[in-house]
Formats: sequence, C-alpha cells, structure tokens
Amino acid sequence: ALMNLAGVRLRRLQRHGRAFARVVERAGRKARHSAEVVRTAPAIARAQMHRGHAAVDRAGKRVARFDDHVVRPYRSERSVKQLLGRAASRQRTVIVGPWTSEVGYEVLYWLPFLRWAIDRYALGPERVVALSRGGTAAWYEGIARTYVEIFDLVEPAEFAAHTTARREQGDQKQLTPSNFDRELIARATRRLGIEAAAVWHPGLMYQLFRSFWYGDRSRHFLFRHTDFRYPQTAGAAEELSLPGEYVAMKFYSGPALPETEMNRALVRDLVERVSLRMPVVMLDTAWSTDEHRDYGFDGIAGVTTLRPALDPKTNLGVQTRVIAGARQFIGTCGGLAWLAPFLGVDTLAVYEDDRYLTAHLYTARYAYRRTGAARFSTLNISALRDVTTALVRAS
Repeated sequence: ALMNLAGVRLRRLQRHGRAFARVVERAGRKARHSAEVVRTAPAIARAQMHRGHAAVDRAGKRVARFDDHVVRPYRSERSVKQLLGRAASRQRTVIVGPWTSEVGYEVLYWLPFLRWAIDRYALGPERVVALSRGGTAAWYEGIARTYVEIFDLVEPAEFAAHTTARREQGDQKQLTPSNFDRELIARATRRLGIEAAAVWHPGLMYQLFRSFWYGDRSRHFLFRHTDFRYPQTAGAAEELSLPGEYVAMKFYSGPALPETEMNRALVRDLVERVSLRMPVVMLDTAWSTDEHRDYGFDGIAGVTTLRPALDPKTNLGVQTRVIAGARQFIGTCGGLAWLAPFLGVDTLAVYEDDRYLTAHLYTARYAYRRTGAARFSTLNISALRDVTTALVRAS
C-alpha cells in the first residue's frame, strides 16, 4: 500500500513537472516572439511605409497618365481652337507659318489642317498670307491669296543654320515659335507693309495632332480637323524639256531609309531596272537645308537629273510639277511621296524602318481612300535585301 501511494504521488509530481515545463516553454516562446517583434518592428514599419509611399506613387502616376493621355489632349484642343478663333475674329491679316520643318508634315498635316481651319473659322484667302519655302505657292492655293517665299527673306545657308540649331535643341517640329520664326514673320510683314497681323503658327497643328500620333485620339479626331482636297497641278515636261512619259524618283537618307552601302546598292538596282522600261527623272538636289541627303545616281542610261534646274527658292514647286506630269513616282517613304497620290500619280514608297511611319502610313492610306487619290504602295527594302541575299547564297 505504501509503495502504491508513493507511485501515485510520484506520477502526480511528474505531471506537475511536465505542466510546469510547458508553462515555462510557452513563456519562453512568448518572450522570444516579443523580442523578435521588438527587433523587427522598425523594419516592418519601414516596409509598411515603403508600401504606402509606393501606393501613393502609383496613384500619382495613374493620375499623371490620365492627365497626359485623356485630359491634356482635350485641354490642348480647346486651347488651339480658342487661339485660331481669336486670331480669325480680329479682322486682321493672318499669317500661316512660317513653315521651316519637314516637307512630309507640311503635305500630310499642315496643309489639310489649314484648309479645315479657314473653312471652320470662315477666313477668306484674301486675308491669309502663307509663309513657306521652296516655291510652294501652288500648295497654298485656296488657302492664301498671298505667298511669301522664305528664301526671299533669308539666304539658304542662314535658314539651314537656324533649322540645325533648332533640331539640336530638340524642337525639330516647330512645337513653339522660335526667335527665327518671329524674325521671319517680322521681315514678311515689313515686306508686305502690314502693321499688325495675327499668326497661325505650325505649333498649333502640332499641339492638336500630338495626341493622335501618340495613340490617344482616333483617326476620326484627325479627319474632323483636316481637309485633304488638293488643287490640281500642271506638269512641267515642256518647261524642263522632259520626256513625254517618265517615272519621277526621289530617294533621300533618313530614319525611314538609312544611308548604307546595301541600301544604296539596292536602290541603284531599282533605278536601273525601272530605267530599262521607261525614262527616269531624278529629283535630286546639289544642296540640303535639313538633315536629309539625296541619293545621287549618275551614269545610269535613261536617267535624267533635275539638279541643274533646281534652286532653293523654287525647288519644291518645280519638283511638284515634275511629279504631276509623271506616270509614276518612286521614292523614299515620306516627303513628296505623301503628295504624289493627291496629284493623281501612282506612288511606290520605299522604306527600311517603319517605326516612325506607322501613324503617317495609316493617315495617308485613309486620306487617299477618302479623296479618291491615285494608288499608293509601299516596298520594304529589307525584304528585297533578304531576297537578294538568298539568291546570292543559292548561286
């Protein structure tokens, strides 16, 4: 009996010991957890603050994107239309320009924008003075009754120096009026004897269509603010002693068609092939006022160059008339290639890199369909290069 009683008490003590051990273990775990919490609390607080800041930053970026892609385009549209309307309502002469940047943007956007604007704000051509370069008065027919040639105001070398400086400052697209633009306007008004004139600067067009080029507005927005009707232009075959039938060509280097040995060889081969079927008139010049450089192809039978007949004051006007009289136009995608279909001339536009052409090709093709313009086709010279390389390897 004593042994049984001792065993019962021993087992009871063991249970109490195990219970006490568990209590001590739990207390230790809690103490360690509390210590861990105290140790990691600053890091946890910092992480939570970082997540909070990141959430605020994301929200700010969303608001900025919404403002940039939704609110700002509508704000720009309202601002541009207010400026256009204010200038048109003052009963003053309105100067449109000066246009000093790329031919392609002038043909594909600036001129259609002006045709829409003078109709929208009931601005008669007798009140409008166009300020551009290269003898492009015919481009502004129906827009402006008076045309001022920029190269009558400044020498080509001075013009090229100012446009180069603007590009180096990152304002290739005339987004805002430059000091050179203001000087051209001042010289034009003095020449015409105009004391006060309103100005529709190309920056208005760039502000309005920027959201379309960036994909924030649809093509319907663009075509609500453009009129792609172009006046007919007479040819220049008799004036320049050109063949009765010919293909007009103009190839120049740029982002769409970089000047490389392979590209030059492929373009030369294309010129040679076409010249075997029909005379070719090359619209190359011996000078340049921008970053583009014309490809020259001397020594090819059946190819005539306009180089001797072109000068800065009239070159674009002459090239326009030559294109208007051609059976076909073939050249670098951009510039005068956008104009040729509106003149009723089938066009083949050649490029290597279309990264900067997507929106413009979309605009041009839709405009050609809407206006019943001539056929417009494109040729990716990279595909032609791949075919040529494969044929060389096979042989």
